[in-house]
Amino acid sequence: MIDSANAQRQTAEYATYDEAFRRVAALVDRTLTASPIVIREYTSHLARSNGKYLRTASLLACAMNTDDLVHRDAVLIASAIEIIHLATLVHDDIIDNADLRRGEPSLQKKFGKRTAVICGDYLLCAALRIASGAEDRSSYVSRGIPDYMSKVCLGELNQHIHSGDNRLSVYRYLKIIAGKTAALFEAAFHGGALLAGDDDHAIKRYAKLGKYVGMIFQLTDDCMDYEATEETAKKPVRSDYDQNVVTLPLIHAFRRVDGLREKSNAGPITFEEIGEAVRASGGLIYTRMVAKKYRDKALATLDSLELTDAKRERLLDILNKAYRVF
Repeated sequence: MIDSANAQRQTAEYATYDEAFRRVAALVDRTLTASPIVIREYTSHLARSNGKYLRTASLLACAMNTDDLVHRDAVLIASAIEIIHLATLVHDDIIDNADLRRGEPSLQKKFGKRTAVICGDYLLCAALRIASGAEDRSSYVSRGIPDYMSKVCLGELNQHIHSGDNRLSVYRYLKIIAGKTAALFEAAFHGGALLAGDDDHAIKRYAKLGKYVGMIFQLTDDCMDYEATEETAKKPVRSDYDQNVVTLPLIHAFRRVDGLREKSNAGPITFEEIGEAVRASGGLIYTRMVAKKYRDKALATLDSLELTDAKRERLLDILNKAYRVF
């Protein structure tokens, strides 16, 4: 009888990775399509274009225990992080005046900027409400998630402060993307490891792994702005250039191409000229080299963790998806 009760409790508290992933997708969809009537039309529009759920995959993979099962609280935390990410995309599209997101008209394009701002704010509130349903492990819900959200906001603000800065250093740029992109990946890896019951030392390594994955994701995204088409990217390309955002390929070009800084100081430079300078300087090669260094660090961190074969395979898959090539 005792064994039967324990089995029932484990069945209720744990799920397979695939089942947990389905539950996250269903909860995110329900949050968007069953929101209050006044906002439902707008949030339902967001539900029509599904993302890659890479942060969800990260958290659930890290949350896998030695039996490759995932605690039910991982569904809540993963859903919250996914919705926070969606909120940041809504706000990014307002800032960038983007027309397209995930192959669909952006919220701000379809309904206007004021509506989009409010919807983004609503999503942040909805995410915190979902996360509050999980057991508060080591203050992760009450302090950890808000701290990571703050890092994202500060990273975005730092990017804005350095808009058009042709003297932006590599170090400063890496600090910016460590906040605006890598922080939510770090949050996902950290939260998953916490739910798996890992010790503090291992949790820190998982968080570091998440940061590396986020850095890789952003650096390859930087290259995509010069290499991909709008059809393959399912979002506007050239958006960094159009919004005066200086990314690593261009930073490298400013350092290597004689007269480029002076030319940019004199007035706007066409995208064709920027693209040629980036290619001539090896800016894309340099950016991918930096991404590979983070990938090597990520692989070394993976090797330092005690993982089941299934867990390692899922984490490697996430790493490879971040280190994508167009």
